[in-house]
Amino acid sequence: MNQTSNTIQTKKGEDIPQNPLQLNGSKYCSLSGSTLAKLRSTARLGPSTLSIIKEAESRGIPWRRMNDCSKILFGYGKNQQIIRATITGQSSCVAVELADSKYETKKILQSAGIPVPEGQVCSSPDDLRKALTCLGFPLVIKPMKANHGKGVSVQISDEVRADEAFLYAQKFGSEVIVERCISGHDHRLLVVNGKLVAAARRIPAHIRGDGTSTVHQLITKVNSQPERGDGHEAKLTKIIFDCDTVKILQQIGYNEDTVVPAGETVYLKSTANLSTGGIAADVTDEVHSENRFIAERIAALIGLDVCGIDIIAPDLKAPLSHNGGAVIEVNAAPGFRMHLKPSVGQPRNVAAAVVDMLYPPGSEIRIPIFAVTGTNGKTTTTRLLAHIVQSAGHSPGYTTTDGIYISGHKIVSGDCSGPSSASIILADPLVDFAVLETARGGMLRSGLAFDYCDVAILTNIAADHLGLRNINTLEELAEVKAALLRSVKKSGWAILNAEDEHCVRVAGTLDCNIAYFALDSRNAVIRQHIKDGGWAVTVEQEKVVVHHNRRSTIIATVKEIPLTMCGTARCMTANVLAAVAAAFCYGFSVGHIRMALKTFLPGPDQTPGRMNLFQVGTCSVLVDYAHNPHGMKEVQHYLSHITGRRKVGIIAGVGDRRDCDILELAEIAARCFDHIIVRQDNDLRGRSLNEMNLLMVQGIRQADTGVTVDLIPDEKEAIRYALATAQEGDYIVALSDNYKEVIEVISKSVTDR
Repeated sequence: MNQTSNTIQTKKGEDIPQNPLQLNGSKYCSLSGSTLAKLRSTARLGPSTLSIIKEAESRGIPWRRMNDCSKILFGYGKNQQIIRATITGQSSCVAVELADSKYETKKILQSAGIPVPEGQVCSSPDDLRKALTCLGFPLVIKPMKANHGKGVSVQISDEVRADEAFLYAQKFGSEVIVERCISGHDHRLLVVNGKLVAAARRIPAHIRGDGTSTVHQLITKVNSQPERGDGHEAKLTKIIFDCDTVKILQQIGYNEDTVVPAGETVYLKSTANLSTGGIAADVTDEVHSENRFIAERIAALIGLDVCGIDIIAPDLKAPLSHNGGAVIEVNAAPGFRMHLKPSVGQPRNVAAAVVDMLYPPGSEIRIPIFAVTGTNGKTTTTRLLAHIVQSAGHSPGYTTTDGIYISGHKIVSGDCSGPSSASIILADPLVDFAVLETARGGMLRSGLAFDYCDVAILTNIAADHLGLRNINTLEELAEVKAALLRSVKKSGWAILNAEDEHCVRVAGTLDCNIAYFALDSRNAVIRQHIKDGGWAVTVEQEKVVVHHNRRSTIIATVKEIPLTMCGTARCMTANVLAAVAAAFCYGFSVGHIRMALKTFLPGPDQTPGRMNLFQVGTCSVLVDYAHNPHGMKEVQHYLSHITGRRKVGIIAGVGDRRDCDILELAEIAARCFDHIIVRQDNDLRGRSLNEMNLLMVQGIRQADTGVTVDLIPDEKEAIRYALATAQEGDYIVALSDNYKEVIEVISKSVTDR
């Protein structure tokens, strides 16, 4: 679930990018270098966030960027963790707010016996005068709330500079802290999860004279160093010549045109922050045990799990109580850059401590993922698997062509079989098991929402969507579907239809465990697979049987499983076999699987729009989703078990399918029904109504069965007409993807009667 994933390549060699750049209505467009640089600077993640991501990646932890800033989600479902920069989802909101208030923090530390500079809070010039009288000079003046050294002035030695510093600080907030200036170096100590993990001495931005170059020229020379960049993009930040720099230079009688004597060091900022051009030297190994204890105690007092502590002291080798050092600030969301890439000393992998805290050894990072693809049967198989999972006590999230569900509750309606919908499931903290219907369109557009799954199912490969997105043959379609099967982890399972030659061919390209399913136990592929010790699920003597480890286990009789409609719905039985194979191979018990199969009932609640049977007076009405020749053949097989009745079909073609597919569907329908009502979808997908009607009638006539035909374009009117003209005992089949409205019409008809 990271930010990169592979493109899917068709056999024709066309690489289909997952997220093509869409600008100005064009798929691709060129951008100027300056525009790209601006996009990069505004959209890129900072070094602290990136360090945590890289550490997570090294441990196989999936991640996902949640917004345009630095909010990152790690892991899946209930095992997720969230960070925003270096604030974690475990960080206390109270602690973060407390650290943001420098005065409140100072009061807590002072009351706890930790050395802090004496100071006062001022919000007016009169307050400032009283503070100056009480504290004397030199002073530090800084905003009550700010970061990265913004608004801070140090070494203030007179009232004029104090007034200027006060006004400068008030640009960042009306309340200002005035405190005694502590002598020493600026240090940052980083505490993660209660332990000191790094310490650095920060040195303000500076230049060193060469006797010939001006201040301006020396700054330019420093900024040209390859390790310097804008903002936080590089190891170090470029030095900006600003009003703070002007004031510091004025204090020593310099300006930007002054030639600096050889060997002289000129400091250019009043603070040592890296964000203002400073550098850092690692001093982690120099920290005295008492100072280490103070830092860890401060983090506990404030309540921060990731805590940056600023200390001014001559050094950290001696206790602060001995060398006059003091704690000047405590920071939430501390930057890691000075520790990751110090200019002097040993780099510290502080991100490892954060990831250790988020995911201690032995922690669960992911949730199990079942993914289902194929031409037909995906939705029902997905729903049945989710039912098995939930019956076993899990809280599953699943995606289908009709919506997104969590623990059986629909949270989003619509076609949700793509990666964006899967991402919603994987990011939901209530979900502990994901079952994801995975359609070819989503894979072609955007790849997969996950890096690997535990179990993947390929139900079948049949003619549907051919001619779209450069997928023209069943072999090419199988290659697209195979991308999902190839995402199964090595110890996971790929479940394939042994009666489909394309599925069998895909199996030969996989590097994981393979299990087959087949309605016919005499299938040669199944028999050989079982003989070789492989796992398989078949129907034998009207029983669903699992073959595993050269043993056979009966799950249930076909007639005990409502979804099979007493074995007459061959397609539904195949879906059952696929789901059983996935559940059994993953490790669900026979008892759980058997119970779930018996309680999963075909109908609007559990299989909406799939083999939903209603009784309207003396007529039976079946609502199903069959929309391609393969699905129509399954309807034909089912109807072969219905005898002694007139069979009426309400059918439609799909406008973006090939002519040959539409003709074939209509021809098969002509062999299924005694009377056909041709209706049309609301969206004809680029065709005219007359064109679609002509194709459907042509296909029906090709069968030469003498079936009668009515043309009623509106779907609801078509079902109303069928019900109004029904003869006693009619068996009406409404093939629809808009099953909700059709079922409403049928339900109203039942009520009216």
